[in-house]
Amino acid sequence: MMIARGLLQAGVRVVISSRSAEACAQAQEQLSEFGDVWAVPADLSRHEECERLARLVTADSGSLDILVNNAGAMWDEPLATFPDAAWDTVIDLNLKAPFWLVQSLLPALRNAGTADDPARIINIGSIAAIHIPQRPNYSYSSSKAALHQLTRVLAKELGPQHITVNAVAPGPFPSTMMAATLDEFGEVIAASAPLRRIGRDDDMAGVAVFLASRAGAYLTGTIVPVDGGIATTA
Repeated sequence: MMIARGLLQAGVRVVISSRSAEACAQAQEQLSEFGDVWAVPADLSRHEECERLARLVTADSGSLDILVNNAGAMWDEPLATFPDAAWDTVIDLNLKAPFWLVQSLLPALRNAGTADDPARIINIGSIAAIHIPQRPNYSYSSSKAALHQLTRVLAKELGPQHITVNAVAPGPFPSTMMAATLDEFGEVIAASAPLRRIGRDDDMAGVAVFLASRAGAYLTGTIVPVDGGIATTA
């Protein structure tokens, strides 16, 4: 929602997706005041659903300027009882889904990109892949570290095709996924940040708009921590 709103306010026509049709409808209603937004329900943990979404998104123009891989899952359970499903579920959505979407949307990204104005892929990683978080999450941290490396691998391959690939590594932001952690550790986390606060919506929106704009056209293969300095000064 933070990134979608920022891109809409920058004049981008945005397509959002969620596994839940109800969540899609609610998000579209909330975002519609900021610009042209279309919601498509899809379960991105399934390869065929990524392909279906790609077909729908590119049906009209056959091109795509910006792909933001923002879907994610977390599984919070102690080490002794951490189940196999916690790996499969999290890896499928956090790592496989971005790869599948890049595969499916690659022709459209190639059609949109030029040497002066490349198409953009923005993966949403995490500072949990840069430092060891206070609350360990085995599959989540591992999947995001892999996504950071996938970002660099794709950047090298797709650069000559006029596509940049970068990742944003958010720190603590108010979200459904972070709710339990912030409820328990929010004050401690904010105090640990050199900037002494958690992130705000505009912090996340701003870096995404930068990467998608002309200002970010010569940047690829980089991981941008947006965390108030928590990971980068640890």
